[in-house]
Amino acid sequence: MLRMNDYNPVAKTYWWITALLGGAVLVLAVRSTLTLSYPGIAQAGFAIILAGVAGAFPYRLAGGKTSISAAETVIFLALVMTGPASAALAAAAEGAVASSRTSARWTSRIGTPAMAGLAMYASGTLYVLGVGRFTADGTEPTLLVQLAFLLPTAVAYFASGTLLVASVFTLKQRLPLRPWTILRSHGWMAIVYLASAALAALLHAGYEHLGAGVFVAALPLVAGAMLTYRLHARYLEDRELAHHERVAAAQREATESARHLAALQASENRFQKAFAHAAIGMALVTHERIVLQANPALCSIVGRDAASLIGSDFGAYVHREDRAALDRDLSDLLAGIVTTCTVELRCIRPDRSLVAVALHAAFFSATDDSAPCLIFQLEDITARQIAEGRLRHIAHHDDLTGLPNRAHFFGQVSDAIKAAQRDPTSCFAVLFLDCDRFKTINDSLGHRIGDELLVVLGRRIAAQVRPTDAIARLGGDEFAILARGMCEEDAVTLAKRLQRVVSEPVHIRAAEISTTVAIGIAMGGPYYRSPEDVMRDADLAMYRAKAQGRAQYAIFDTALRAELSSQMQLEGALRRALEDEELHLAYQPIFDLHTGRMVGVEALCRWTHAERGAVPPERFIRVAEESGLIVPLGRWVLEAACRQLALWYKALPTAPRFVVHVNVSGAQLLQTDFVERVLDIVDRAAIPRESIALEVTESVLFDSTSMALPNLRQLRAAGLQISIDDFGTGYSSFARMWDLPVGEIKIDRSFVARLACGREGEEVLRAMIAMGRAMGKRIVAEGVETEAQSRTLRDLGCHEAQGFWHARPLDPDEIHAMLQASPVPALAT
Repeated sequence: MLRMNDYNPVAKTYWWITALLGGAVLVLAVRSTLTLSYPGIAQAGFAIILAGVAGAFPYRLAGGKTSISAAETVIFLALVMTGPASAALAAAAEGAVASSRTSARWTSRIGTPAMAGLAMYASGTLYVLGVGRFTADGTEPTLLVQLAFLLPTAVAYFASGTLLVASVFTLKQRLPLRPWTILRSHGWMAIVYLASAALAALLHAGYEHLGAGVFVAALPLVAGAMLTYRLHARYLEDRELAHHERVAAAQREATESARHLAALQASENRFQKAFAHAAIGMALVTHERIVLQANPALCSIVGRDAASLIGSDFGAYVHREDRAALDRDLSDLLAGIVTTCTVELRCIRPDRSLVAVALHAAFFSATDDSAPCLIFQLEDITARQIAEGRLRHIAHHDDLTGLPNRAHFFGQVSDAIKAAQRDPTSCFAVLFLDCDRFKTINDSLGHRIGDELLVVLGRRIAAQVRPTDAIARLGGDEFAILARGMCEEDAVTLAKRLQRVVSEPVHIRAAEISTTVAIGIAMGGPYYRSPEDVMRDADLAMYRAKAQGRAQYAIFDTALRAELSSQMQLEGALRRALEDEELHLAYQPIFDLHTGRMVGVEALCRWTHAERGAVPPERFIRVAEESGLIVPLGRWVLEAACRQLALWYKALPTAPRFVVHVNVSGAQLLQTDFVERVLDIVDRAAIPRESIALEVTESVLFDSTSMALPNLRQLRAAGLQISIDDFGTGYSSFARMWDLPVGEIKIDRSFVARLACGREGEEVLRAMIAMGRAMGKRIVAEGVETEAQSRTLRDLGCHEAQGFWHARPLDPDEIHAMLQASPVPALAT
């Protein structure tokens, strides 16, 4: 509230001392006033209110910026009648009202009344002491005695109050304090204070002899005098204002006349200077285009001096292909059809180089009206045209690869659609390319290497298209090709060729990178109405290709649209199922092949739709992976499995602990907070960390090594078990197993099924189990469906197995019953 940023330390200290001292004096004055008799309190209160009201109506002295009011008379009258306490409060009231009207700063609104009260209390106390010495015998002081002490009191009040307030401004400006200079500059106020004190003494004497009626009689006289003075002051102000306005008007008129005269005198010089020094080329030419005058800028633009230009035909310096446009525009100008014309031309320099110019022509009125002419203004726009060409290129090309961009490609497809509508035999194909695993490359090797890879791929793809075809980078790792006049068979041939050249290794900064593309093909024809429709179908076909695996292509047809529409509906239903908790878990037991006892279970997600019925897991899991729902779905499965395991532990506290296996997707492994989320879920369930085994598929693990390994190592170090699921179906080798923080290998069911194919299948399993055991890994076989398979796996040294032969997936109650019937042995981790 107190803004004192413009106060220096000395001024700030002075203000606080005087404000606090004045405040203390005002508090003392209030207490002293309240000790008066009731009539005295009433008189003091009336004086305080009247002083505040009088302070709200000041009168400015003519010719100055200072104001006076009737409050000083009231203050001195309060001093005479009720003492210095009430006079100090009246002075503070007048100061508070006056400062509130003239300043918005609280330093002034607080300091002014505090200083006024302090000055009056000190001066009034001296007055009371002086008068008291002459009235020690109890007699009332005479008017002369009151005047004798009141007039010096008025001078003391003026001096102390003025010095207290003025010193603040002097200290703020870091000026030396000169009391006499301050008092002399405000000497006229001393006269006002003396007159007010004398009037107060007279009013008090009248009151003593005539009663309160003297105030009633004096008020009209005082008001009339003040009003008369105010009217006179207003008259003087109005007369002074009118005088100043007449002087200002005369000065403005004289200034305007001088300016106009100077403008007329400088007009010719200004034009000549502007013509000669203009940054753009300027020339005065006749109606027949003969140059009369040319400035240096024009000479620089056309590469000729003024002597060779004057008297020549300006059209001789214009490119012959642009002369017709110049003649046409000048004809319209001379015929009065237009008042000005602007045309872009190419001018020829002596070295036969061209410069692009924007020529603006208009009529020019010279002093010699008998020889009217035209004025040409030429601006060199060569750099602008180059920049515009660059902007057009940027608007239609990709900055990274230099290939055309989406906007340009859509324009090409639109032209192909229009051609097909004019000629139904004009067919075309659109190929939509999307790189496989490009995000993994970016995450593992960095975006700079990813960008360099896109540049190489763009060049390879562009080298495979014909000159009549169009290629574009749509964004990210997506490319598109428009192949005109191409049938479906040729489009498939092109797609295979593209997949072959893209899959060739790329060497970037000592790194060998291999990738593949999924290609969606949409065959165009007159049945399409917009490029968006074509690209939508090619995009749908591309997603079909991705669903088939890597390096695949797919051709769009109506059946694909229906399938994808059904998939979109399934995605929405799955999203709602997650929100409404329609999913549930089934648990397939895992048995020790040597003891025959259940040592763990695998949590399997199941979904029973209200209308569709049971949805196959392989279908909705694929939809979840493609839509990104696999992350929240995987988190829900882990939470539900941990909660269920905690319930089993609580219901069977004496049963040995066993392991619950939970599948983890590659998308979950790529989450930066994956480790924290998993540990939080397990710890909140209050179950041992070693009782949870996370199953990661072999392909996901090796595709996402850079992101997966740190997360898996942290989880393994935290106590969780890690298992490789579907081992043997990916591209890994046992040599790489040493680097992985896994304790268990789950052999894919396809290898177990080969046991029925003869000895070859058994030898493959024997080798896998032997190498796994040699590395200290626990071996689990999946998909065991016959007793013979179970027996053979046991004989080959496989530790554990799961499959329909041992048990189908069961609900939690059935698992609970099995736990009660057969204790589960503890596992070594």
